[in-house]
Amino acid sequence: MKISLIQLSLSLFAIFGMLNYAVAAPNLANGKKIDQEKCYACHAQKTGFGNGDMIYTRADSKVKDLPKLKSMVAMCNTELRLDLFPEDEADVTAYLNKQFYKFKP
Repeated sequence: MKISLIQLSLSLFAIFGMLNYAVAAPNLANGKKIDQEKCYACHAQKTGFGNGDMIYTRADSKVKDLPKLKSMVAMCNTELRLDLFPEDEADVTAYLNKQFYKFKP
């Protein structure tokens, strides 16, 4: 059985594409854990009501779409030196979107 270079290349591309997708899939449980451990207390203090979730559901939310949510998570990570990896940021974004925002991907 002979396999052409093109067929081999396409097969390898498909395999690596599937592996990349598997690695890139967000972990909602990790996102929730990070939110509870690193975000909730700060947000509870910011709202002044002791409820960190209120920042996500307030009427004057600055987050209007998924790209803005991603940028806000990244900004908090950078500004507050949370030391999150990019995968962690993606997990937090996915968790917050599923739990509160419900933006379409």
